[in-house]
Amino acid sequence: MRLLHTMIRVNNLDESLKFYCDALGMKLMRKHDYPNGEFTLAFVGYGDERDSTVIELTHNWGTSTYKMGDAFGHLAVGTDDIYRACAELKQKGVKVVREPGPMKFGGPEIAFIEDPNGYKIELIQSTERA
Repeated sequence: MRLLHTMIRVNNLDESLKFYCDALGMKLMRKHDYPNGEFTLAFVGYGDERDSTVIELTHNWGTSTYKMGDAFGHLAVGTDDIYRACAELKQKGVKVVREPGPMKFGGPEIAFIEDPNGYKIELIQSTERA
């Protein structure tokens, strides 16, 4: 067994695809409209679905807002240079809600950004910086 994807509901699919694909550099793997169910599914990620876990963006037609549940925490993305990544994301208009730096109680350097729907994404320094 392996983890296939994580699904999140999005307010505006085009805006979300721009964020995940253009700002975060993910690729749109596939997208399909379901007219009878009035929803669209778009799968984005960094690698092929056969080998990598991806994110399923679900857009329910006619729904433009959701309440954020307090059980959901965040998505996490590794980066080789968290400071450069945050600077580049800011230039693309991405909201950085926690500047990069070490975790309060020890651990890797982290930062948090926010997608257009308000979902938090943790950036984690994945390698030792020179």
